Amino acid sequence: MSELLLIVTIDGERVALPAAAVESVVELDTLIPVPRAAAHVAGLSALRSRVLTVIDCMRSLELGDTDCSDGIREAAVVELDGHHYALIVDLVEDVVEALSDPLPVRAAMGSGWERASQGMVETESGPLLLIDVAALIAGGEAKAAA
Repeated sequence: MSELLLIVTIDGERVALPAAAVESVVELDTLIPVPRAAAHVAGLSALRSRVLTVIDCMRSLELGDTDCSDGIREAAVVELDGHHYALIVDLVEDVVEALSDPLPVRAAMGSGWERASQGMVETESGPLLLIDVAALIAGGEAKAAA
């Protein structure tokens, strides 16, 4: 497998996003709340004249809330079904190559991680949990509705 992965940290855990799904990495400094939005939608922001729906990855994974009070948050910008999203993460680390196909996770994880996981992949920096971007965007409400 030669897929490129973006290593990010969410709630202190190093995980991987498929790099092909990521358009850019940005620092968000403005976040506009959206009344009645799903709990994992942190708000809206703008990037180069386009609106981004900002997803709080910690809330999406049922890990609590990301503290956005300091104003600037790192985010990976992705497009899904013609809509642009900014996925708030703690840290963006590096791009690496996957050395294996995703393998089943053989350990207990929280329900949010299990919902969003595509499996474990080997990389030059060790094994990483591969995260499904669409599952992050859908959040826990998608699982509850199913």
